Amino acid sequence: MQTMAKAFQTPTKSANSGRWDRFPLRERMSPEPVPVTKKTPKAKTPGRSTDRFITDRSAMDFEVANYLLSKENSSDPTSPSKEEYKKQLAESLLNESNGQKQSRILAFKSKPPPPPEGFTNGRTSLYSQNVGGAQAKPRKMFRHIPQAPERTLDAPDLLDDYYLNLMDWSSTNVLAIALGMTVYLWDAATSSIEELMTVDEEGPITSVSWAPDGQYLAVGLNNSTVQLWDSTSLRQLRTLRGHSARVGALAWNGPTLATGGRDSTILNHDVRIRNHVIGTMAAHEQEVCGLKWSPSGQQLASGGNDNLLHIWDSAAASSHTSSYLHRLDDHQAAVKALAWCPFQSNLLASGGGTADRSIKFWNTHTGACVNSIDTGSQVCALQWSKHEKEILSSHGFSQNQLCLWKYPSMVKMAEFTGHTSRVLHLAQSPDGYTVASAAGDETLRFWQVFGQPEVKPAAQKRLKEVGSGLSSLNRIR
Repeated sequence: MQTMAKAFQTPTKSANSGRWDRFPLRERMSPEPVPVTKKTPKAKTPGRSTDRFITDRSAMDFEVANYLLSKENSSDPTSPSKEEYKKQLAESLLNESNGQKQSRILAFKSKPPPPPEGFTNGRTSLYSQNVGGAQAKPRKMFRHIPQAPERTLDAPDLLDDYYLNLMDWSSTNVLAIALGMTVYLWDAATSSIEELMTVDEEGPITSVSWAPDGQYLAVGLNNSTVQLWDSTSLRQLRTLRGHSARVGALAWNGPTLATGGRDSTILNHDVRIRNHVIGTMAAHEQEVCGLKWSPSGQQLASGGNDNLLHIWDSAAASSHTSSYLHRLDDHQAAVKALAWCPFQSNLLASGGGTADRSIKFWNTHTGACVNSIDTGSQVCALQWSKHEKEILSSHGFSQNQLCLWKYPSMVKMAEFTGHTSRVLHLAQSPDGYTVASAAGDETLRFWQVFGQPEVKPAAQKRLKEVGSGLSSLNRIR
């Protein structure tokens, strides 16, 4: 495995551009502003009339003017004329005579009499409805959504393949991305880059997925195997076998890893034991390109190139079966984009490919489609907001944009452009405010679409139960 120093001394060749001047995850600088040329003022033509007005002082008597100003400034404010004026003004307004005031400007009287018994003011309820909620923080009805990415990184050799899943963001704030034959780790807190692994004949890399504790990374390969890596020690722990074709979809559920392959099967691996394959689910007819466990871990959603969406019960993960909970065939193209709702446990969003272009919402308890929206372009990935009832979608032909939708009205709140090729992958930061997008144009962009944290987010806690189970990986050979 190459060291990072060696990797960044040698330029990386881009598969699409053929250039040797791009480095993995190097930040792109904004273009320099065009200098503004100041105009030189034209010289005035002698004798030419202008709009300047020059006063004629020949008619002014400066001595008389100076005398009048001096007389006005030297006048005594306590002169008899001014005193007489003040006296007459006081007598007219205040009825004052001989220095004694006969009237007041403001007169203070006793309190008004109390209302009669049984009297009620009808306006009391009108102005007291919101009393008591002053301590509650007012909710912001509107927020600013930046239209430009916070930063843009180069991602040379990123495979432009709709069926792969090449990016994931860990709970410890580290982004993993597969570029050709190599997996890079980008620390979002420090912007440091590490090269985790490089493959040769096994590649290219077809999928990556972080374990819930953020330490272990599963890497699917083109040769049908899955490798498990420790990101802290940068070493491989074991290799999982069982598929007969490339593995393009991965999903963790505690210490259990579900893998979907081009062989149309889904395997469940318990990574803590030697005989790791504990279940096989076979219901798809073509490549499995989307896998997502529900937050509760009770259901697994799988999408395939056969335009089918299956919902599996967790019991099927530990058995060899083709018995699913629901077989949903409403999509008219491959189903890769899958996202479980964080605020409603039985709500699943799915997106269809070029021939479908729709986002559908499912009640996974009943299998009913509760809503469907035509986006007008290929749906590549979906991400729910952790803070608001919103969902972000990324698209391919024809605008290669990202769209932010309000749920359940599905009103489009914002649209983000900048990518020049289909936006294949989305990954969300642990705090839920920033989303990373990777596209076929070999760029990685970061968007703050879900708001800004009001306070500095607390450090992400490790999942102790999962961590203790996954720690046994170090003892498996």
